[in-house]
Amino acid sequence: MDSRDFATGLIEDKRPILSAAADKVWEFAETKFEEVQSAQVLIDLLEREGFQVQTGLADMSTAFVGSYGRGGPVVAILGEYDALSGLSQAAETPEPKAIVSGANGHGCGHNLLGVGALAAAIAVRHYMEAAGLPGTVRYYGCPGEENGSGKAFMARAGLFSDVDFALTWHPGTRTAVRSSSSLANYSVYYRFTGRSAHAAGAPHLGRSALDAVELMSVGVNFLREHIIPEARLHYAMTKTGGRSPNVVQALAEVAYLIRAPRTPQVEEIYQRVNDVARGAAMMTGTTVEIIFDKACSNIIPNQTLERVMYENLVELGAPSWTPEELEFARRIQETLTEPERGNDRIPPSEGPDDSPLHVGVRPFQDVPGAGGGSSDVGDVSWLTPTAQLRAATWAVGTPGHSWQVVTQGTTTYAHKGMLLAGKTIAATAVHVMQNPEIIAKAKAELAERLAGEKYVSPIPADVKPAPTR
Repeated sequence: MDSRDFATGLIEDKRPILSAAADKVWEFAETKFEEVQSAQVLIDLLEREGFQVQTGLADMSTAFVGSYGRGGPVVAILGEYDALSGLSQAAETPEPKAIVSGANGHGCGHNLLGVGALAAAIAVRHYMEAAGLPGTVRYYGCPGEENGSGKAFMARAGLFSDVDFALTWHPGTRTAVRSSSSLANYSVYYRFTGRSAHAAGAPHLGRSALDAVELMSVGVNFLREHIIPEARLHYAMTKTGGRSPNVVQALAEVAYLIRAPRTPQVEEIYQRVNDVARGAAMMTGTTVEIIFDKACSNIIPNQTLERVMYENLVELGAPSWTPEELEFARRIQETLTEPERGNDRIPPSEGPDDSPLHVGVRPFQDVPGAGGGSSDVGDVSWLTPTAQLRAATWAVGTPGHSWQVVTQGTTTYAHKGMLLAGKTIAATAVHVMQNPEIIAKAKAELAERLAGEKYVSPIPADVKPAPTR
């Protein structure tokens, strides 16, 4: 029984149910650790398909694992379903148009990611039953990838300790498998407390927490020149003390996301940022509380698995697009700047690419070093061989975390990319489960890349998952 044909047939039969589930998660648009309705959509589908589901894992009410089978090999298929704050956007509308101003939106396509991975788990489960394939398939419902690192909390809790290999995917503008790393990161809040006073009548009696936040920002901006060029420092002022300029602000808070290629490098920069915060507090006569929120590790690539995944992706082939789909994608492209379009161009050596939706499958890419982003898939990849693909679900040039991503999240072409990812993951999982020598080779590659280094959770033991502040 050919696993690709089986996965294609089964997933296509379930296309209406799967597409509707992705659209429902898109509609809920729940942010980190608050994905109650979104998780339930996926749990209901798993239970309907005969999976045993455990919920409320690793101190996260919206984390769950659905399992089918027994014994080894054990494959983990990773799903996400959290949205981003402030990205509310009407569906399939080629202009910015919030449904509710300031509300959430799926600006990274996780409504598609969660359901595409689920489609794969369902296909593997039915193949195992039909072919008598031994082993266990697990769907990991991973909350809070955006600013929450749910997988890192699950890894810290030991939920991947017996997994033989893990597979996942991500929506994007291209259909491809690339072997690359990512940046590790820490997310930290700095809360300054001062003393309020009348800003005109007695300003000398006040101690401004807002001044401290501003001075910290100045200090960190100077620090940027003196850290490794691969590092990134992002910030958001989460509390500014109120809206009355005639009051000395007694409470202010800023959140920092600190990234670097490896966790020890992040830790070093984190300590220097802490010193800047303490200095800002000293200069303003305030106090600072440093609140560690979450962290994630860099991805350890695994070409043994990635090449198997790539072969299956090529054999399955990229979707074909209808004239209507191409026209809508072209209208999305009209909203993009030239730098945004240029940032997404493929090399001429890979052929022409003037279609508004990516055509075909990009050649396998071995990309040394780390990109500019981060993912808690990294923590899983330290514990077990892990591979992932990208599938085209957005118009070429679409920047991540944008209203354009949100509005394309329910399109028929987004559904096509999602289902292709599910078929590819399912076929890859079955092929690897049927060939234990691939698992052994993948584990050997992971051990070689780690070179004796052991996984240590980057999240301190006393830090618990927390929803958006």
